[in-house]
Amino acid sequence: MRETTDPPPIRSGSVWRVPGMSALLAMSALGFSGYALLLPTAPLWARHGGADEAGAGLVNAVLMLATVLVQTVVPWALRTLGWRVTMIAGMLLLGAPSAMLALSDALWAVLAVSAVRGAGFAVLTVCGASAVAHLVAAPRRGRAIGAYGLSIALPQFLLTPTSAWLAESVDFRVVFALGCLPVIAAPFAALLGARIDRRGEEDEEESSDGPVGPGRLILALAVPSLVLLAITTPGGAIISFAPQFGYGALTVVIGLFAFTGATAFTRWLAGGFADQFGPHRFIAPLLVVGAAGLAVAAWAVLAPDDRPIALVVGVTLVGAAYGALQNLTLVVSFAAVPNRLRNVASTTWNIGFDAGTGLGSLVVGFIAAGTSFAVGLATTAAFCLVVAVLYAVATARRRRRARAEPPAF
Repeated sequence: MRETTDPPPIRSGSVWRVPGMSALLAMSALGFSGYALLLPTAPLWARHGGADEAGAGLVNAVLMLATVLVQTVVPWALRTLGWRVTMIAGMLLLGAPSAMLALSDALWAVLAVSAVRGAGFAVLTVCGASAVAHLVAAPRRGRAIGAYGLSIALPQFLLTPTSAWLAESVDFRVVFALGCLPVIAAPFAALLGARIDRRGEEDEEESSDGPVGPGRLILALAVPSLVLLAITTPGGAIISFAPQFGYGALTVVIGLFAFTGATAFTRWLAGGFADQFGPHRFIAPLLVVGAAGLAVAAWAVLAPDDRPIALVVGVTLVGAAYGALQNLTLVVSFAAVPNRLRNVASTTWNIGFDAGTGLGSLVVGFIAAGTSFAVGLATTAAFCLVVAVLYAVATARRRRRARAEPPAF
């Protein structure tokens, strides 16, 4: 009889009461609070120190570059150091350096702090997503990813729109102090890590799944990663540069609340649809929704302060696609690999997410420095449309192959 390492099914149907889930959600909420507070504020701090648009764009680009580089070694750290030690170290690296920003607004100092925080963020993202697969069985994993996504998106909904206002209206140092919140997540990381460590190295012992060729693995994970890259690139640009779109503070705050609120809601909502109908049918249409929102936002940015409603509508549409596609692509990534490779799936997904966020900050920042933010947003809209067409074609081919295969008896 086949032996599986998948977690036991949840009898009550609720993913919120799964053992270890409360620690995961608390760790994620506190960790992403520190991340959300500084994502728009750190570039503003660099501008305060004299950096231009390109220099400000480098701040989050360096954060995400460090994140992506360290994400590639997180699976190794989990195997050698264990979940508990790795996650505690990640929370400290993400939170503690925030206080150092108060010492200098020079670009080199802000970039150095961003690099260290990126290492901690790498641990948080890979471990958080992978922990969902360790705690919850596949049939309900979409809902579990939705709950996990809500714990990530709610802090961003509350803090991302207000952090820049708080920094400029009160004091940057208040935001830097609040950016240390991930340090408080260390005890929850210890509890979650101890629970997963007790499960042992079951993934390595699971031999019944059979070998997976590297080419097939790369292809299976590259497709959802490309989709994620397409939507997180504009998402990262909006989060990083919304205060610089030329609109007043009130419009920017409302727009960012709309963006992060739509993200939180659709990331949670998409989980149930993914479990019930499968994720593939929603992905291409959502990319088109994101492209439409970016086109509207680009049109609004062409006339600063004249089209505030259009800006809010545009970023809301982008936020809806941004949240839902995060959930759906993670479900696709976990379904594409055997259980023993779920840490690899989580790492690959997070690299796509964070690379897109970094590219949004870097590429749109450089385009804006040479032309305008409207051109930068329009470029990302075109990217979304191209990926939507590619995914729709790939999905149609997969369905044709499935119909052509003879039924198994």
